[in-house]
Amino acid sequence: MKKQLFLLASLMVMVSTWSFAQQIQMPQASPSAQISQKIGLTDVSVEYSRPSTKGRKIFGELVPFGQVWRTGANAATTLSFSTDVIIAGNNVPAGKYALYSIPGKTSWTIVLSKNTELWGAIGYNSNDDILRFEVDANKLSRKYETFEISFNNMTDTGADLSMKWENTRVDFRIETEVDPIVMAQIKELVIDAKTTNPSLLYAAANYYYTNTKDMSLAYAWIKQSVESDPKYWTVHLKAKIEATLGMKTEAIESAQQSMKMAEEAKNPDYIALNERLIKSLK
Repeated sequence: MKKQLFLLASLMVMVSTWSFAQQIQMPQASPSAQISQKIGLTDVSVEYSRPSTKGRKIFGELVPFGQVWRTGANAATTLSFSTDVIIAGNNVPAGKYALYSIPGKTSWTIVLSKNTELWGAIGYNSNDDILRFEVDANKLSRKYETFEISFNNMTDTGADLSMKWENTRVDFRIETEVDPIVMAQIKELVIDAKTTNPSLLYAAANYYYTNTKDMSLAYAWIKQSVESDPKYWTVHLKAKIEATLGMKTEAIESAQQSMKMAEEAKNPDYIALNERLIKSLK
């Protein structure tokens, strides 16, 4: 009897192993995809599956109007933020959310849900929503055979999340907090610490210049950085700040110094930048 049980167990293991080994690998009908984008100081990532039209009519038929859609295929699409963000004027805490949508003929409802464990929209409950908002649905002249999510219109603080499929495109804006975070770092590492680190001084001066803040303070920082450790890019920033402060003669001299250093470093980009700056000041 024991021998028979042993043989039976062995046969079951063999069948199980054979079945596993004999699985056929085939392409997914809706391949999974993941995209990531740094927006400001925030890491944003999307995980989704990409269905294709395959000759089917999509919106209004395969994806009915007025019903919650998984915004892709297979498991619900998820959207993750490493810091708090602002969407449609609403604060969204850092975290991972399911991205649902309710397509319409001319507009869509976008939904962020706390429940990221569902298969598609099966079991969806609006009580799990953290945000709902309306966006326009735009018609495209080009057909997108495969559903696509991408980030566009990048700025230092935000980007559009764009969804395209068939002849429809829907976008919504993701904004991030940058200035308060950067200014807090500058206060801590540069102002309060009274730093003499040329890299920190350059970074602070560059942020002030780029964001049109206190140019006199930016100039004091960049002068100190250049005096401590001159680089062609730091001297070029000094020239730009001098030009902004109306110090034309000093700006030309700094630009010429930066261009000479860039030539020695064989950096054509900064050679051209300095040439254009000098030309604009003459």
